[in-house]
Amino acid sequence: MSRAEAEKIPIDDVDRLAQIVDRLRTKSLRITSTRRALLSALVGSKRHMSASDLAAAVQAAQPDVHLSTVYRSLEILEQAGLVDHVHLGHGRAIYHLSDELHQHLVCESCGTVIEVPDEDLSNLASTLDRRYGFAIRPHHFAVLGRCAECR
Repeated sequence: MSRAEAEKIPIDDVDRLAQIVDRLRTKSLRITSTRRALLSALVGSKRHMSASDLAAAVQAAQPDVHLSTVYRSLEILEQAGLVDHVHLGHGRAIYHLSDELHQHLVCESCGTVIEVPDEDLSNLASTLDRRYGFAIRPHHFAVLGRCAECR
């Protein structure tokens, strides 16, 4: 990331990016320019981003980065626990940073995506574990239903 690009990022996002890069460092993973560009795109994004959205963001900053490098980097960041991907119904998977856990509610009618705090579904996870001995991965899939507008 160039100095000019870094100056456009809000201070809170710069701090968050630095913390995530530190987490990458503590996992003894290399901090490549592609990984930093991916993390920067995720930190700066105000919307859900697919792998192709992220690849476009990285390639806009670094045109010489091959698409396969972006996908490999996403996989490594996910294995390191820094990035999660979520399936929002039938569409493409989206990616977000794992430092702010939340759930996704998706309206089957209009496609609205609502982010809810992780705690809101923790009772369900506890109940399934207690009753069935089953540990869910609640961040991998969205909960489908109908929003207030479509009900």
